[in-house]
Amino acid sequence: MNVDPRTIKELLKLELLSKSSLLSTGGQTADNDSGTEFAELLQMFMGTGQDQRASSETKTKTPFKPAPDPWLAQENAHAAQAKQLSADKAKEFEPYIQQASRRYGVQSSLVKAVIHAESSFNPMALSPAGAKGLMQLMDDTGESLGVTNPYDPQQNINAGTRYLSNLLARYNGNEGLALAAYNAGPSRVSKLGARNDQELMAKMHLLPQETRNYVRKVLDLKRNYVANLS
Repeated sequence: MNVDPRTIKELLKLELLSKSSLLSTGGQTADNDSGTEFAELLQMFMGTGQDQRASSETKTKTPFKPAPDPWLAQENAHAAQAKQLSADKAKEFEPYIQQASRRYGVQSSLVKAVIHAESSFNPMALSPAGAKGLMQLMDDTGESLGVTNPYDPQQNINAGTRYLSNLLARYNGNEGLALAAYNAGPSRVSKLGARNDQELMAKMHLLPQETRNYVRKVLDLKRNYVANLS
């Protein structure tokens, strides 16, 4: 606590005056007056210190409120815009998705999630590995399923859904295993020997990081599409 030197000097003078009066006169009045003045000044001085401490404590207890982050707000706005754009694009291909879903017994929400993850509903998408169209079909896979133009939305969705249906049947309806096979290939997934979600999770680390991320992303997207339907 910072103390003004002049205040200390004044307190000492009063204290000395009080003692001097007692020794020289033995008078009670001088002692009382000086003592009273000394006590009042000391109380005032101590009260000021208490006020300063109380003010300091009040300032310390004031909660800190960070300023809004403009970058975070912008990022959230972009995410919401991207979600809306994906929803609008999904509507464009809704008839083909529903047709393939009914034909091959695959939930439309899962088909939409795969298209969203694979191409973001861009029918002209082309990956560095050569996968094409909405559901990113490789040439060999597409040809085996009767595709003549992988960039044709109806052909691509029909073939991709049929291929996904075959994978679901192969892995007894387990979506996690089917999606891992869709991304990494059936032979790599079959080598895991996993038969259910628990076994898949236990051996997921044996798959490429891209495949692990892909499975989680598609399943999250599927939940979103299911929620939008309800």
